[in-house]
Order: sequence, then C-alpha cells, then structure tokens
Amino acid sequence: MTAATREDVTAADDRVGAKGSVRLLLARPEVGALIGAVVVAILFLSVAPSFRSVGNLGTILYAAASIGIMAVGVSMLMVGGEFDLSTGVAATASGITAALTAWNFGLNVWIGVLLALVFSLAVGAFNGWLLMTTGLPSFLVTLSTFFVLQGANLAVTRLVGGAVSTPRIDDMDGFASAQAVFAWEVTLGQVRIKALVVYWLILVVIGALVLQRTRIGNWIFAVGGDSAAARAVGVPVKVVKIGLFMLVGFCAWVLGMHLLFEYQVMQSGEGVGKEFIYIIAAVVGGCLLTGGFGSVVGGALGALIFGMTQMGINYAGWNVDWFWTFLGVMLLLATLVNLYVKKKADAR
Repeated sequence: MTAATREDVTAADDRVGAKGSVRLLLARPEVGALIGAVVVAILFLSVAPSFRSVGNLGTILYAAASIGIMAVGVSMLMVGGEFDLSTGVAATASGITAALTAWNFGLNVWIGVLLALVFSLAVGAFNGWLLMTTGLPSFLVTLSTFFVLQGANLAVTRLVGGAVSTPRIDDMDGFASAQAVFAWEVTLGQVRIKALVVYWLILVVIGALVLQRTRIGNWIFAVGGDSAAARAVGVPVKVVKIGLFMLVGFCAWVLGMHLLFEYQVMQSGEGVGKEFIYIIAAVVGGCLLTGGFGSVVGGALGALIFGMTQMGINYAGWNVDWFWTFLGVMLLLATLVNLYVKKKADAR
C-alpha cells in the first residue's frame, strides 16, 4: 500500500468515525431537549434584558427546580413504561400531612415530616401495587389517586384547620431545624441558590447514574420496553414498577417539605395541573409515553426549558398566558423529535 493510499484510507476512516459520532449523538434521548434549551436561552437573552442579569439566575434555576425535582421521578417512571397523574397533588398532600399532624396533635415538626414521608411512599407503593395486581393502566389508577388526594387535601385541611390553608407551624418545636434542612439558601456572588435547586441537581446525578450504570437501570429499561420479555429473563417486574412509583412519592415528599418550610403554610388547592407539566418536562427531555426510552438528564433539561420560559416571559413583559401555548407547542415538537431520535437509536 502506497503512502497516498494509506492517507486516503485514514481520511475515509476519519469521516466514517465523524459520521458515527454524529449518529451516536442524535440517538441520545436528551439531544432534542439540549437544542431546545439553547434556543430558548438565546431567545430570552435577546428580548429580555432582565434575563441577562446574573442576579436572576437563581430565580430561573429555582423555577426549573420546582418542576425538575418531580421530573426526576417522573422520567424514570416513564422509562419504566408508566406515568403518574397524581404527582402535583401528592406533593401538596405530603406538606399538608406534615403540617396538620404536627399542629393538630402538638407534635414536634420532625414527627410530622417523617409521617409525611411514610405517607408519600405508601401512596406510591399503593399505586404500583394496584397497577400490578389489577392490570389496569396507570392512567386510570393514578387519575383515581389524583381525585382521592385532591378531595382529601381540601376536605381535611378545612376540617382540621377551618380554612383552605394549613395553620402556620413556624412557632412549633422542630420547625427551625427542619427549615434549615429543607428551605435553606446560600448566596454565591449575586446568585441566590435555594435548597431545592441543590436537591434537584443531586437527584438528577443519582438518577442518571442509576439509570445508566446499574443493573436496576437495565431492569427499568427492560420493563419499559417489554414487561413480558423482561419477566421471562428474570427481571422482578412488580418490584421495579412499585419501586418507581415509590420514587415518585419520595420526590413529592421532598418538594412538599420544601414548600411547607419555605412558605410556612400549604394551600390545599396547590398542585392541581402540575402533573401535566412534570410529564411534559419528561417528554421534552426525550422520554416516550410507550416506555423503554428516555433519560433523567433529559427530564432535567426539559424542566430547565420550562423554568427559563416561565421567568423569561415574565422578564420580557409578555402576557403570562402564552406559557400554556408554549407548553402545547413544546409537547408536540418534543413528541416528533423523540420519534426521530428513537428511530436513530433503533438503527444503531
């Protein structure tokens, strides 16, 4: 082989390698969300001067974290082939449980916090158990849970506290220490970072590692792709799905505790409609409604897109009602992009 021939072969190999890298990138579930995040950031950096302020970065991240903390659990659940329509009211129910048990029985606030954790995990476990026992679709199971929790949130809060919000518990034993855990904040230069942002990022890292680097992650993908085939090769399908619903319950507990100790009260009607935003964030991040495909990082990027949009519309002085139009457009575009990415991934 002559030197010229060797150079031609090397150049051809480089081109093939470059094309392979592009195909590999396009097959990643979060690529669409990454592109969307860049586009949204450029848009609001261009039209909203306040969006460019370093001091507002913390506010944007907090808006993203308020969605993203739930998008972690929802993304993993959707990869596992299910989704949960009770997530918004479940977070509210968690905060109400902690506040009302502590206030009504005169308990240390930490006891209410722990009871709320047990309650949230139990709701998730019940959803998963009922789903696996009856074979009903998760849409019906979790929609039923949504109505049960929403009714209980309104009725119990009014029954115990006599109002639509929980009584203030900031003067009770344990409140200060619980607030220091769930609602602290730190200032880095001009940026004020709230606890929820840090907890969100921690959960994203842990969720991504579990999904991509562990046997449990392989089980989740297998269960979401084909439950029957997964069961045939020894994957504990029932345990995996119940565990995923419990993870969503845990995320709801974290969000509920932050909201309670950030604002000292919980509004009983809070959370209604948020479940769709969490699901849309996961879909924008590359998760398919059919399961077996998606990523936690993509869900985080989806939450970041909505956080930037929510605050960007406000900073630009636009009518906030456009946010809902944006949600619909992003959901449609994300669905189309996800189908394209899934085809690329299947072709690898």
